[in-house]
Amino acid sequence: MIEIIVNRPSFEYDIHSLVKAFFPKEEVSVRVQEAFLQKTVLRMAVGFTEEEVQIRLWKGELLVVQKRKEIDCDDRKETKNRLKRLIYDVLSAYTHKELPWGTLTGIRPAKIAMQLLEAGKSNVEIAEYMRSTYLASKEKVALSVMIANRERHVLNKIDYQNGYSLYVGIPFCPSTCLYCSFTSYPLAKWEKHMDDYLEALFQELDDLSANFRHKKLHTLYIGGGTPTTLSPERMERLLTKIEKSVDTEHLQEYTVEAGRPDSITREKLQVLLEHGIDRISINPQTMKNETLRIIGRHHTAEQTKEAYALAREMGFSHINMDLIIGLPGEGYEDVEHTMQEISKLEPDSVTIHSLAIKRAARLNLFREQYEEMGLENNMQIMDMTARYCAEMGLSPYYMYRQKNMAGNFENVGYAKPGKAGLYNILMMEEKQTIVACGAGSVSKRVYPDGRIERCENVKDVASFIERIDEMIERKRKLLED
Repeated sequence: MIEIIVNRPSFEYDIHSLVKAFFPKEEVSVRVQEAFLQKTVLRMAVGFTEEEVQIRLWKGELLVVQKRKEIDCDDRKETKNRLKRLIYDVLSAYTHKELPWGTLTGIRPAKIAMQLLEAGKSNVEIAEYMRSTYLASKEKVALSVMIANRERHVLNKIDYQNGYSLYVGIPFCPSTCLYCSFTSYPLAKWEKHMDDYLEALFQELDDLSANFRHKKLHTLYIGGGTPTTLSPERMERLLTKIEKSVDTEHLQEYTVEAGRPDSITREKLQVLLEHGIDRISINPQTMKNETLRIIGRHHTAEQTKEAYALAREMGFSHINMDLIIGLPGEGYEDVEHTMQEISKLEPDSVTIHSLAIKRAARLNLFREQYEEMGLENNMQIMDMTARYCAEMGLSPYYMYRQKNMAGNFENVGYAKPGKAGLYNILMMEEKQTIVACGAGSVSKRVYPDGRIERCENVKDVASFIERIDEMIERKRKLLED
């Protein structure tokens, strides 16, 4: 355990996140107090005065580092950045390690580059700012700037003020994956509740129909869970209800996250085609069968190929595939095998996820067991996946980060020209209001001045059904003019 004390309430979350980035396997405690509570292996004290901040680091009883830096307490943002750079210097010297993203711990690094672009800064100026302010590597800064430029180009036809995007959540899955902490419920146990869930969801859509008709719907994303756990009949009911509830005249992208290959059938895909779905995801995560078994996905690599071939045969023109780097037991050669198999399929877009170990996931609850197998991610693996994507004609178009990511890297979406996922960009850049329906979904209202307010639906399916009137009222209050 690493214990950190600060002498006054200041930036505890930022301190915790940065220290955790250096020590991902350690428990980190940050408290406002004047003395340490226990003799931990590593202790840090952060002391503020009106003019400076001082960092002291002990290993056991030995003071190993002591550094200080001048601050300007009137400028909170600059104070935070200086504090984080000082902590970074201390921990980098102690661990002999540099982080690819430097002091950046937020989930949207490309958003910084986007804001600077919109302020009129050049690519060179943005790169210099991100390197000096956040100590990010040249490679990650270049990636951020590249993605921000592409996002800006892709979004040039989006009306932020008069438009919105819609997310519809189907929280059911064939099984719960080892690493998953999303709102998902195993089909075998919850199928009898599906119709009740859909009825509650339809009530949300009815209210949306009554109160949001004056807005232009730009993107529609049906996610989960695994939406294709719905039978063809239930999928037909859902899509018909959506079409009756919203005006699709201005729709630029319609996505269904088919996800698990073992949930995909010809009949379900036919329903999607008949309702004009132009983008689906078929997500293998890996093409190694042993890993699929370990992580609890009840399909094989061969089934992924079969589902993909079926979708292409039926006429789907935009197929995305998601992969995860850092799964138990997988090293460079395993990931390269997956990339080679994916390359043969020639998807229109690919998202490379760095494994994020969530607190509530089984992978975290039994972490020691799986760490013995190896949870490997490094720059060589990430560079290799980028190279294969480039060889497939795919360029990076969006990016986000999560807490506790393998190797402290990022998730990157790659796409062929004209195939970038609009909803993904809008969600990450927070430029447009997103109305979200379903258990565990989060609606996000973006105001003209850039202010953002959110409201969340309850995650539990039974509670969502029981409290649907409350969920509707929450959303109504958020979205009313």
